[in-house]
Amino acid sequence: MLLPATQMESLQTPTNLSNNSCSWVSGRGVQGLSVLRQMGFSCLLKERKSRKIQSLCVTCSFSGGGQDGSSIAENKKVSDVFLLGPERDGSGSVVGFQLIPHSVTGDATVFESHDIIANDIDDLIEDAEEMEETPTKLTFKIIFVTAEAAPYSKTGGLGDVCGSLPMALAARGHRVMVVSPMYLTGGPSDEKYANAVDLDVRATVHCFGDAQEVAFYHEYRAGVDWVFVDHPSYHRPGTPYGDIYGAFGDNQFRFTLLCHAACEAPLVLPLGGFTYGEKCLFLANDWHASLVPLLLAAKYRPHGVYKDARSIVAIHNIAHQGVEPAATYKNLGLPPEWYGALEWIFPNWARAHALDTGETVNVLKGAIAVADRILTVSQGYSWEITTPEGGYGLHELLSSRQSVLNGITNGIDINDWNPSTDEHIASHYSINDLSGKVQCKTALQKELGLPIRPDCPLIGFIGRLDYQKGVDIILSAIPELMQDDVQFVMLGSGEKQYEDWMRHTENLFKDKFRAWVGFNVPVSHRITAGCDILLMPSRFEPCGLNQLYAMRYGTIPVVHSTGGLRDTVKDFHPYAQEGNGDGTGYVSFSEMLLILWTFSPLSSEKLLDTLKVAIGTCTEHKSSWEGLMKRGMERDYSWENAAIQYEQVFAWAFMDPPYAR
Repeated sequence: MLLPATQMESLQTPTNLSNNSCSWVSGRGVQGLSVLRQMGFSCLLKERKSRKIQSLCVTCSFSGGGQDGSSIAENKKVSDVFLLGPERDGSGSVVGFQLIPHSVTGDATVFESHDIIANDIDDLIEDAEEMEETPTKLTFKIIFVTAEAAPYSKTGGLGDVCGSLPMALAARGHRVMVVSPMYLTGGPSDEKYANAVDLDVRATVHCFGDAQEVAFYHEYRAGVDWVFVDHPSYHRPGTPYGDIYGAFGDNQFRFTLLCHAACEAPLVLPLGGFTYGEKCLFLANDWHASLVPLLLAAKYRPHGVYKDARSIVAIHNIAHQGVEPAATYKNLGLPPEWYGALEWIFPNWARAHALDTGETVNVLKGAIAVADRILTVSQGYSWEITTPEGGYGLHELLSSRQSVLNGITNGIDINDWNPSTDEHIASHYSINDLSGKVQCKTALQKELGLPIRPDCPLIGFIGRLDYQKGVDIILSAIPELMQDDVQFVMLGSGEKQYEDWMRHTENLFKDKFRAWVGFNVPVSHRITAGCDILLMPSRFEPCGLNQLYAMRYGTIPVVHSTGGLRDTVKDFHPYAQEGNGDGTGYVSFSEMLLILWTFSPLSSEKLLDTLKVAIGTCTEHKSSWEGLMKRGMERDYSWENAAIQYEQVFAWAFMDPPYAR
């Protein structure tokens, strides 16, 4: 099928061929018009019998046309045309042919290649029919909106995802921007923004009854445009969300600013010489960015802006939804008629007092209601949030949109988390040589002041000290666990009661228990490499990354069977694959006994039972243990797999018109 004629303004056109058959085309015609016709064969030519088309190059310019005013080329059949040299992409693949008529009227100049091996046009058509079509790769302009992105800001998995996934997508050919606040604390951490340049672009945001001016800083790194929104509300000590006194009281204001600024960024920031424009895809991460889909639908599309854009809300932790009093709706910069999208009413039992009407605004609920697609960070979590137990009040809404709800398991930075190159650990090791892991263990024991005992099982915990992570379950299990011949190390910060308990327990069991209150990245690497077992008794876990780090380092995770933990800690079947086994969670004591290393329900008794099985295997069945280590280490943890799945969801988002318009 012939595509529409292409009009060329220049009378001399270079052709980009793989041989020297033809290099320049010149001609003259009425009003200086050259006509080129193209057949869209997006593939390589196959060999057909003993002949192969090496190149075809015939080009001309001509004047005149049919009686109806159409160009001559449009009145010619395929059999009446010459074929020009095949157009090729950067890899050398044929992406099309140019055709001109055998005979033309008017002035014409024709250069013809002599490298045509095909006997006639029929042979060429037969070859074209045998061409294998290759799908065209879709590329997207993607705007990540997030409260944190490593290494600039990070408190947990959200920072890891938004620091790594954008780079994986950029490496696959997409244009990617990450928009997050520029947190300045007045300390050494401010150096993370040292390479960010002021773009000298200011945007005025109308919200909270006033006009707020924000600035944009930019760093281009690893193929990604890292854009930082600068405003005085982001300049204070503490984390992105609070300080030692608790959560910041103006977080709704701070993240409303972020969302408004993120919507302006693709329109006003000349990154790489030109803006991203309106046809882009916004990936709003958690409640902090959830105002973005609402702004697109309520603020921009009514004025014809972003009519071709799409939005996806990514839920990393549905327990945090951005719920504030209903009276704050007027501060968000949305039209009054959109209040219903965010309206959220607490049930009677959850209200503070008898006069409390329970009326609030819930920005995550609003995003779920209007976004084009919904994502979670694991398949298991995408199901859990549709249940009353896991949906935190939004399960019915999520169930109603289940057709656009998907879960994609996170990846990890395999360069940062690599035991064969990790600069933070005492000795490097790999799946082919595990000797360095023992050295990492003894170095960790020495660093922590524990007795240096390579054969003593060393258990680790890394995470926030709060109810979600099951720290209370560890607390109740520790007295009995300390009766066994084990060592235990905990790294984390959070609720004061758990921090105090860790210090107290360290004093009680000086030769067995160590507490590191706070968070330290190098120490987390050394614990991951030096421990035999990593414990994760989370009540719920959207995805979890520490279990992936642990398996990458040959450390066996013992986890509560929930969410992403259940998805990623695979069962170990010792007699699968002709006795080689697979998975990371089962181990064999005899020919008939299998033990599962994910546990449920969540209780100190089940945790202890499972841990004791793991401890026994570590000390008494070393060959089985080494098999578990290697099976965990050989799995693919890269972001490449996740990026491919994200691309599919992006394509789905653009298949239909915007959901809210």
